[in-house]
Amino acid sequence: QVQVVESGGGSVQAGGSLRLSCAASALSFFRIAAMAWYRQAPGKQRELVARISSGDSTNYGDSVKGRFTISRDNAKNTVYLQMNSLKPEDTAVYYCAVTSNQVYWGQGTQVTVSS
Repeated sequence: QVQVVESGGGSVQAGGSLRLSCAASALSFFRIAAMAWYRQAPGKQRELVARISSGDSTNYGDSVKGRFTISRDNAKNTVYLQMNSLKPEDTAVYYCAVTSNQVYWGQGTQVTVSS
């Protein structure tokens, strides 16, 4: 059974940094097409934060460009999201999505940025 598990969320002051991790188990690397981070703030729709393909091409949401970096460790089936210069508007539940034969979602991890 495929499991997607996020970690690394927490509370930080504005201007600080956090690193999120997401590990996908029971999935062969060759079956993973892409891994991505989404976020959802209270009262808002879920939005794409960053995505990385199997070929390591990346794309980012406009609000995080230049501040967040997505990377992956193929040997560990793990994707990371390095978040720098955090702002209060980055506060949200962050979800990991792994695309293989279908999209698998993690349970989410809370990120809270205080001003």
